[in-house]
Amino acid sequence: MTKATGHTYFSYASPAGPFTLASDGRALTGFAFGRVAFEGACVPTALTNRAATQVQQYLAGRRQVFDVPLSAHGTPFQEDVWAAIANIPYGQTRTYGEVAASSGHPGASRAVGSACNANPLAVFVPCHRVVGANGRLGGYAFGTARKEFLLELEGARR
Repeated sequence: MTKATGHTYFSYASPAGPFTLASDGRALTGFAFGRVAFEGACVPTALTNRAATQVQQYLAGRRQVFDVPLSAHGTPFQEDVWAAIANIPYGQTRTYGEVAASSGHPGASRAVGSACNANPLAVFVPCHRVVGANGRLGGYAFGTARKEFLLELEGARR
């Protein structure tokens, strides 16, 4: 393990499959299900190890809130949407339209879907909690089966 001085990433195992975390040395900048190459050196750090432990606890049903620093960069619209999504409590869902309204962009539900797809910190910024009207799943960058798994893990009702 090294002290983070720049961009790093590392892949970790979980019962739900491998996942990869990326960091800029101060905060998490990326999350992906699977083994993915991000910018920087492939090396674990104290921050990615701490975040990985929290993800593993979450996937085991033993954690509902994360407390690691996050740094996601996107367009102003995307950042508004991600901030709104970050406020959706564990085990609850919101529709794309509700997220559009709560992010200050009423009527932009389709664009919310695009912002969800561009979310670099899935699970930490829980875009899996955003569903279509009438509880339909909608899309998910890591597949609807994974989205359904995460919602069931949380006991979310749609």
